[in-house]
This record gives sequence, C-alpha cells and structure tokens, in this order.
Amino acid sequence: MDIRKVKKLIELLETSDIAEIEIKEGEEAVRISRNSSVTTTVAAPAAAPVAAPAPSPAAPAASEEKPAPQATSGHVVSSPMVGTFYRSPSPSSPPFVEVGTHVKAGDVVCIVEAMKMMNQIEAEKAGIIEAILVKDGEPVEFDQPLVTIV
Repeated sequence: MDIRKVKKLIELLETSDIAEIEIKEGEEAVRISRNSSVTTTVAAPAAAPVAAPAPSPAAPAASEEKPAPQATSGHVVSSPMVGTFYRSPSPSSPPFVEVGTHVKAGDVVCIVEAMKMMNQIEAEKAGIIEAILVKDGEPVEFDQPLVTIV
C-alpha cells in the first residue's frame, strides 16, 4: 500500500470524529485507530488477525466505586452498547471523573470499548458525579447504568 494513502488516512482520522478505520487492498491491510491522542498504524496480511494487547486496569479506589442504592436520585448515564468500561483513556492516565466532580453536558465521563473501538461516553446534563456504578475494566451490558449525576 502506498505510504501517501496511509498518510491521507491518518489525516482523515485526525480531522474527523472517527476512532478507527481499516482498509484492505488485495493481500495488504492497514488499520489506523486512535486512543486519546495516539494514532497507530498496523499493516498485516489480510488473512492474519491483529491481536491487541490486553489492557491492564488501573487500581481503583474503593470509596469511589461503591454500588449505588437501587433508587438513584440523579440522572443515570447508561452504556449505549455492550463492551468493557474504562474510567480513564489509558492505565497510566487519571480517571475522567471522580465522585464529586462537576461536569457539563458533553464532558467525557468514561470509555466503553467495543470491538477494539474506544467509545467516549459523555454526560448528557450538567451536574455533580454522585456515583460511579461500574469498576474499571468490568464488562458492561447495553443500557447498564454507569454513572449518576445530580
């Protein structure tokens, strides 16, 4: 595959909201994905699967992630898909939010990884994070409550 095409794909990825793109041309394939500000390229034959390294979850603080009572008093941010819940963009980064953090509508509160794509989950309303209902690195179901905002 021509390096100019790869550069154009990287530029397309940087200027759009696309998190990952994969292109196959005959025997060659290229997958470009971004995880926060890092863009990586992987070239492999089309028949060979590309294995991703297993993420190592950060050590969560127990007081921040206690399960909420059955009746939540605030707005619930639910998972839009089945995947894996992450509180931060990478294991070495600080969490997007903590209990007590003030958020505005549109602020990223967590990530749900689905099929090797990192999907940022945003707050739908402004308020204060009341509870984080899922532990870092745990699988989540569709429409499962993740965070409550009051």
